[in-house]
Amino acid sequence: MTTPVQSNTSDRTSPRQQQDDEIDLLALFGTLWNQKLIIAASTAIFMVIGVSYALLATPVFRANAIVQVEEKSPSLPGMSDVTEMFGGESAAVTEIELLKSRKVIGTAVDDLNLDILVEPHYFPIIGQAIARRFAAEADEVNTPLLGFDSYAWGGEDIEVTEFNVPASLFNEGHTIIAGNGGSYTLLSPDGDEILSGQQGVTATASGYSIYIGTLKAREGTEFSISRQRRLSAIIDLQELLGASERGKDSGIIALSLEDTDPSHAENILNVVAKTYLRQNVERQSAEAAKSLDFLKEQLPTIKKDLEEAERKFNEYQVQAGSVNISAEAEALLEQVVEIESGIAELQLKKAELDRLYTRDHPAYQAWREQMAEQRSRKEEFSERIKGLPATQQELLGLKRDLEVGTEIYTQMLNNIQELDIVRAGTVGNVRIVDDAAVNVEEPVKPKKALIAVIATLLGGFLGVAIVLVRAALNRGIENPDDLEAIGLPVYASIPLSDEQRKLDFGSRRSARHLRKIKNQHPTVLLAHRNPTDITIEALRSLRTSLHFAMLEASNNIMMISGPSPNVGKSFVSGNLAAVIAQAGQRVLLIDMDLRKGYMHKMFDMGPEDGVSDVLSKRVDLAKAIKPTKINELFVLPRGAIPPNPSELLMSKGLTELLETVSGQYDLVIVDTPPIMAVTDAAIVGRQCGVTMIVARFGLNPIKELEVTKQRFEQNGITVKGVVLNAVERRASGYGYGYGYGYGYYQYEYKSDKS
Repeated sequence: MTTPVQSNTSDRTSPRQQQDDEIDLLALFGTLWNQKLIIAASTAIFMVIGVSYALLATPVFRANAIVQVEEKSPSLPGMSDVTEMFGGESAAVTEIELLKSRKVIGTAVDDLNLDILVEPHYFPIIGQAIARRFAAEADEVNTPLLGFDSYAWGGEDIEVTEFNVPASLFNEGHTIIAGNGGSYTLLSPDGDEILSGQQGVTATASGYSIYIGTLKAREGTEFSISRQRRLSAIIDLQELLGASERGKDSGIIALSLEDTDPSHAENILNVVAKTYLRQNVERQSAEAAKSLDFLKEQLPTIKKDLEEAERKFNEYQVQAGSVNISAEAEALLEQVVEIESGIAELQLKKAELDRLYTRDHPAYQAWREQMAEQRSRKEEFSERIKGLPATQQELLGLKRDLEVGTEIYTQMLNNIQELDIVRAGTVGNVRIVDDAAVNVEEPVKPKKALIAVIATLLGGFLGVAIVLVRAALNRGIENPDDLEAIGLPVYASIPLSDEQRKLDFGSRRSARHLRKIKNQHPTVLLAHRNPTDITIEALRSLRTSLHFAMLEASNNIMMISGPSPNVGKSFVSGNLAAVIAQAGQRVLLIDMDLRKGYMHKMFDMGPEDGVSDVLSKRVDLAKAIKPTKINELFVLPRGAIPPNPSELLMSKGLTELLETVSGQYDLVIVDTPPIMAVTDAAIVGRQCGVTMIVARFGLNPIKELEVTKQRFEQNGITVKGVVLNAVERRASGYGYGYGYGYGYYQYEYKSDKS
């Protein structure tokens, strides 16, 4: 057989490079199919995790409420058209921000004590699911499992309405341990006892105060409790509260809140909605309320002035006797009283204007004009009153003060009543359409089917990713074409033998388990125990190829080496020697690995009296060569491990040994250490006619084999070819894509037994 001439790798195109995209997709699918167990295992694991989580996770319920915001009429005529033209913002947007304000949310936090977080201790993972499925009756609580009585197992209930802690311990987790008859013990975050108390009674100690209204639990049951800062609780509730407008400019606001306790979520949402409604009404009646407060403040002063005017008028009448007011004076009195009442009303209006506007406001300017007019009329009537007799003037003045005071007081009482009616009857532009409600039969989370599907898909994707990453990181040779491309002919591809592993490690182990055992040395000669194995059939094919290769060799000595350990060169050497011997040739197998040679194990003999002993002249060659159970096959084991293997192989004794056995046997096979590890193979190879190297499928990178070839060539040794060992059946790559593939390996030709 003529050694193929190495050509420029840049001028060669491997069959894999010639395949089109469709074939590449098939190769990718084949890679995934080869590792289907990994993908299936990853998918199954994630599916189990997803289903377990969906079944064990605490369900989350959603409370919903609907609020309507009615559109306000524009403050100025014609402004509605202008607002529409410029695309004014929807009133609902503003109301949503008000609804989620701290003022509204804070009321819910205060009313429902949301800044106190308390919950039972559940057994990890499964405890809450068990407690949730327990149907409690009256004061019944679930029996603890496996004696874990410090955990809550179902039926427990606690209500804490007051829990004050030192400022430095906000948000710190404390522990409540239930006792007998409603008693309890409070522990600090460090586990130290703070106080003991009884439900229904406020307990205080060391800056703590706590009030537990309800406590239903088995003795020893633990609860975790912490106190948040009020602002933190408000912010948390703001984030949980959902508010959105249904439809553009519809004014319908949908409120939602999710919680694991449906009644708790419903209560919170109802409090928020009602608080928001009340504050909306208060905003609408704010002006009437402010005016009402102002009038109530002024009423005592007006009443006092009226009483003083009445007293003076009565005293004057007693002093002066009965005095009649003339018709002219009566007419003047009516007009003066009207003017004085108007001035008094304007004085009250001025106080209101001072609160609402600046002095440059048009309303303030109008008030000035009205006041000036009333004062001018008052001056005019004052001049006319001066023309009356002194008695009439005095009586008229007192009568005027009395009637003006009565008029002002009466008008103020009327205004107070009107404003009170306005304030009480004010209706806001917000109303609650639907109170909060929760569908307890359909929790919104977790979505069990979706979680199971997503977890399964995620597991599948992860399995595929692992396979692809492993394939990308695995630089081991899998295609003989790649070896041909660097000038190394492939003489044979030896399939991975599960039978060999069964023989080595016992038939009780499963084949799947045996595939996981790596880097183990064979202890049984497969060619002798099972000569019909597919691996042995491949070695018989190699025997035929080597027959022609040896015809061109300088001698009948063949060295078998490899780039690295654990490639199976000893397995190939031993079984190849057995196959050739079974064909009738006289074969000597020499274990030249003086460091770690184990060839003697395959033939059930000891390593003593071997190569190292012959080279050191301690044993004769004839005595060192041992027969085997296979006719015409003899073995020369490694011998005792010497301290200087390389120096021993460089001695003249090696040349004499090889020349001697070369004349006594038809074929001498020398098994040597890997060339990348030690130089022994380079020393022995100079005296061998043929050098073969063994590469392991999926283990040795193409670069490593290229360096191996170069190292032999640097020592003047020509590598005849490569044996690709331990080739695995795969749906991609060489398994189905090279030559005949493995099709013919599916059959074993055995003799019929009658």
